[in-house]
Amino acid sequence: MDGRARERIELRTSDEIARIREACLVVHDVLDELVLATVPGVTTAELDRLARTRARERGAEPAFLGYHGYPASLCASVNDEVVHGIPSEGRVLRDGDVVGLDFGVVLGGWYGDSARTVPVGRVSAEAARLLAATREALERAVAAAVPGGRLGDLGAAVQAHVEPRGYSVVREFVGHGIGRRMHEPPQIPNFGVRGTGPALRPGMILAIEPMVNAGGSEVEVLEDGWTAVTADGSLSAHFEHTVAVTEDGPEILTLRRVRESASGGGRG
Repeated sequence: MDGRARERIELRTSDEIARIREACLVVHDVLDELVLATVPGVTTAELDRLARTRARERGAEPAFLGYHGYPASLCASVNDEVVHGIPSEGRVLRDGDVVGLDFGVVLGGWYGDSARTVPVGRVSAEAARLLAATREALERAVAAAVPGGRLGDLGAAVQAHVEPRGYSVVREFVGHGIGRRMHEPPQIPNFGVRGTGPALRPGMILAIEPMVNAGGSEVEVLEDGWTAVTADGSLSAHFEHTVAVTEDGPEILTLRRVRESASGGGRG
């Protein structure tokens, strides 16, 4: 989800980042399960129930449920739906669909947020290319989240990757800071000019989330007040990570890394 807050940008301590990481790993694990469950014949309401159940089993609460009146735990945006798709018993996923799964939790007062757009069954080559380009754009934006950089570097990285491929960047919705609240400063557009905007400093926590359309950039919001769709009916993709800016560069908090222990065994 996007945010519109205007206050100062918080810098988090290592202990606070560790708490945010705990929430983010719940999001990561739940999304892993949702991806496996996203198959032809499943409804988006079933995915919503799975997300809510799995988060609570891990001691977390779904962050979106009731947020400004949002009626579900998961945003499930299908095909031309850009973001904020409301899960429904009547929305049955079919072979060839793509669905954006956007999910967040609050754990011990700290928030985590991530999104993935996944194929349902076998999708077209066009859809596969869009998903790959959007995922790669997120990777490039994350790589730009380094101390001494500028916020504009992130959006510029997204634009530079997707626009030469004939895609467009959604401008109405943005990424955001995150921590004690789901949406904190700064806003993070997916377009911009390198070297502009606030300086990136260690301790910043950023939810970076490219939203990319196969056609034009314009979007419309449906009568439900939430679901944003492409104005021209083209496919859309959305990927998101919560990222900490550290002295050593960006750390993706919504990614579980397996480290080798001294005995050679793996642990998360």
